[in-house]
Amino acid sequence: MNTSQSFVRYRWLIFWILAAQYLVVYFHRVSPAVLAPELVIAFKMSGTNLGLLASAYFYPYGIMQVPVGLLSDSWGSRKTITLFALLAAIGTLLFGLSPWFSFAVGSRVLVGLGVSAIFIPTMRLFSVWFKPVEYARISGAFMAIGGLGWFTATIPLAFLTEIFGWRISVIIPGLATIILSILTWFIVADNPAQKRFSSETKEREIPEERHNNLLVNLSVVLKEKYFWPIAIWFIFRGGALFGFFGLWAGPYLIDIYGFSKQIAGNILSMVAFAMIFVSPVMGHLSDKTFMSRKKILVSTSLLNCVCWLIFVLYQEHLTLIVIYINFFLMGITVSSVGTIAIVATRELFPLRIAGTAMGMMNVFPFIGGVLFQPLLGYILDRAGKIHGTYTPSAYRLIIWILFITSVLALISIMFSKETYKKAR
Repeated sequence: MNTSQSFVRYRWLIFWILAAQYLVVYFHRVSPAVLAPELVIAFKMSGTNLGLLASAYFYPYGIMQVPVGLLSDSWGSRKTITLFALLAAIGTLLFGLSPWFSFAVGSRVLVGLGVSAIFIPTMRLFSVWFKPVEYARISGAFMAIGGLGWFTATIPLAFLTEIFGWRISVIIPGLATIILSILTWFIVADNPAQKRFSSETKEREIPEERHNNLLVNLSVVLKEKYFWPIAIWFIFRGGALFGFFGLWAGPYLIDIYGFSKQIAGNILSMVAFAMIFVSPVMGHLSDKTFMSRKKILVSTSLLNCVCWLIFVLYQEHLTLIVIYINFFLMGITVSSVGTIAIVATRELFPLRIAGTAMGMMNVFPFIGGVLFQPLLGYILDRAGKIHGTYTPSAYRLIIWILFITSVLALISIMFSKETYKKAR
């Protein structure tokens, strides 16, 4: 086997190890939507408290994105991912053993802290191991594995919960994360030269080996005016993805349409299927078909507005097949397309501050999650319950809010900059 073949195989080995880490990240993000009934019983929670428990993951995740970006720029992706993944494993095990509500919240905080250092260091590492013309497609494939993690947190998690209970079902991914941390430490490398593939780096932008100044890097990022349209877009996308699909979509489907937990889980899995099958296609469309980042972002944002409008106008009158289709389209427009926005962010800046830039950008979807998860729960609680379920009018109100924010996201992304040519 020649050096080139060995290099290709090795970089894909790295890809699959880190993709498995990202699968676990998405499992933790959305598992409360399926575990919600069991968690409410276990900790005797209101809707507001359930929202707080779920959003406890997002506070440390969002706060840590900028420090994680700096760590990946200076300390290296391998060390950063390994250390934080171990923290995530500990938090997961503690959550599965939680005896009371406050302990569970603290455990979710530790999980969020741990998994905060997977996505950005990986994206930066891919910038070194893969060519610029491959970056969007590789990022899309990586996002697809995240979609598999989302799917794992729907039908498979519901199945495991029925058999073993929610605690064992949570502990299993904690043990898996420990194994992945060990593999990351011993196999992943920050650049090809560390594995004696120096000859394979000629077509790649290798960052300068020097310490980065956080304040200087942040100043460069925050002064870039085209950074902000994407950031605002991400806030509203994160609010919909984590606030609704990651928590309240399950209760919505059960309360409004009378679906069983199994049917609701099947419908929620459409978002995961969109991530799995469409995310790689998004990269190809952006690189090869439209040769544009902005066209993809604007067109999917427009489609997202239409999807929310369908729920606003026809909430109680939608057929099962229409609901399945709409959730699949929502998965494309709120999740699959996210990797294109991250790629656009990467292309706005030189690689030496790419980790900081992507880390800063990755704060904003989780700001949306932190705001929307408890906010939507508060709105539902204020509207009250009838016979133990939230009312259709209460759900219609939160759907209206999500429709309006989708329009604001569309307006924002229209002011973004086309970065495709710069990437070439």
